[in-house]
Amino acid sequence: MILSCGEALIDMLPRTSTQGEAAFAPYAGGAVFNTAIALGRLGAPSAFFSGISTDMLGEILAETLTASQVDTRYCARSPRPTTVAFVKLVNGQATYAFYDEGTAGLMLSQDDLPMLPATVSTLFFGGISLVNDPAASTYEALQARESATRVTMIDPNIRPGFIAGKEAPYRARIGRMVARADIVKLSDEDLHWLMGPGDLTTLARAIVAQGPKVVFITEGAAGARAVTATQDRFVAAQKVTVADTVGAGDTFNAGALCALHQAGALSKTRIAALSDAELDAALSLGTRAAAITVSRPGANPPWANEL
Repeated sequence: MILSCGEALIDMLPRTSTQGEAAFAPYAGGAVFNTAIALGRLGAPSAFFSGISTDMLGEILAETLTASQVDTRYCARSPRPTTVAFVKLVNGQATYAFYDEGTAGLMLSQDDLPMLPATVSTLFFGGISLVNDPAASTYEALQARESATRVTMIDPNIRPGFIAGKEAPYRARIGRMVARADIVKLSDEDLHWLMGPGDLTTLARAIVAQGPKVVFITEGAAGARAVTATQDRFVAAQKVTVADTVGAGDTFNAGALCALHQAGALSKTRIAALSDAELDAALSLGTRAAAITVSRPGANPPWANEL
């Protein structure tokens, strides 16, 4: 079982009404939520941990998870409101305005942490859930508790506008979590934000030196790369007509994890010794799944039969 741990929210996506007016439509989303959904649709054993409201929008989130074969037993339900993010698209690229004060997701505490059975082999963390306390510290505590015996993966999915004024504590938290993680995924932009200018492989190797066994780097329309202490593998992206990029990186994460699950590689020992073929398969499934997601509006990851 792969347990995705992080934010679930409602994305208000720009649409045009039947009268031709600008409007917003609600879609279940959140970076980590999207990864859990994509894992379930790809056929991997997927579960989700987050604070989810019992309000109307929270019910949409829970129902969406269940419909995509995601186990919701670990979710902490509360009557607090649901996080909402308004999305602005410019040339297919998304920017966000978040409304998160006092929400079920933000107020998640360490008292809400689940006890996990041995069937949970892997925990995935990331997104905006790693920015603000108490939730951010709660997720970090869970990773610290489990990282010695289970595979953990982190994708910070950095939103500079969301972390403005909080860069120092955020960088410190990401640094600690990266050092504990077995797998790190970053976009090329995220990698430069964390590590500064330079060659992607060289920068990724500097992250490997901090503790992770493999670093995945997505390079937009070019493709994706997997870097270990001794390997540098690259797979080109499929050419598609892009509707928008919402959920692209989240779907890549799911594809990569699903391929590693299929290879029986989601254990501490196996992640430390991945073959070129296993890395290539992870990159391939990640990029193929992401290509379908970007070809249609919103975060709508593919089912296995669509691949």
